Amino acid sequence: MRVVCAGHINWDVRLRVDRLPDPDDEARVRDRSASGGGSAANVAVCLSRLGIDTRLLGSVGDDDTGREALADIRAAGVDPSVTVVEDAETTTKYILIDVDGEVALLGTDGANEALGPADVSPELFDGAELVHLTGQRPDTARHIADLAVDRDVFVSFDPGRRLPDRDYADVLDRTDLLFVTDREAEAIEAAVPRQVTKHGVGGATYAGPEGEYSHAGFGVESVVDTTGAGDAFAAGFLSSWLAERDPEHALSVGNAAGALAASTYGPRPDLPSDPLSEVR
Repeated sequence: MRVVCAGHINWDVRLRVDRLPDPDDEARVRDRSASGGGSAANVAVCLSRLGIDTRLLGSVGDDDTGREALADIRAAGVDPSVTVVEDAETTTKYILIDVDGEVALLGTDGANEALGPADVSPELFDGAELVHLTGQRPDTARHIADLAVDRDVFVSFDPGRRLPDRDYADVLDRTDLLFVTDREAEAIEAAVPRQVTKHGVGGATYAGPEGEYSHAGFGVESVVDTTGAGDAFAAGFLSSWLAERDPEHALSVGNAAGALAASTYGPRPDLPSDPLSEVR
């Protein structure tokens, strides 16, 4: 087992709409679909499709959507070490997607933060080369980071949209590689050894001991759905990083994976082993 991903496992309900509605407005639903989601689960599935042996830590409710989410994860070849919470619902995200692929999200509380420090044992990290943390309870993220640091395992962290609302200072102190968007970067005060800043359609920038590198990204014929594009980017970057520790090449692979995700409906594109072979 090479990578442990930890964080949210959700059930995504996607609604393609003619436009994202304004307040006191109404939009038309063009079609509806549903499948597993959540940043940690998305990255784990993408890593597995890129040929990386991956374990997933998270939590779901004891309900039909939780069972379907776990079935999706297992079908992708990921090893789930997941807490199933009795008499709880799996967190559901309702994702509105307009004709340009832009999204707006609504969510239920659910069980995706039920995983606590006591649920994560040191044995889960045996053989790991990298631990990838996503937005989750800060106490759980810190515990996982501590276990990784104790084993000299590389730690990457993508805190996501809730970064401004949560105290991740202790986690950032233990982070080797941080993924953020331009907006999230403004909320970071801690210094981390390596940082990847995602610029959306503008590509991404890496800054670290190896130097600073930028990649402008890849164009796609049609942006279908940006849900999960950042997760696919992280998976592409990390798969390359594990193989070569070359940030410049990792940026190109990450951007290729993100572009393929943006041109695919749903958060988990069927990535080829070499995403660069599928982009221009």
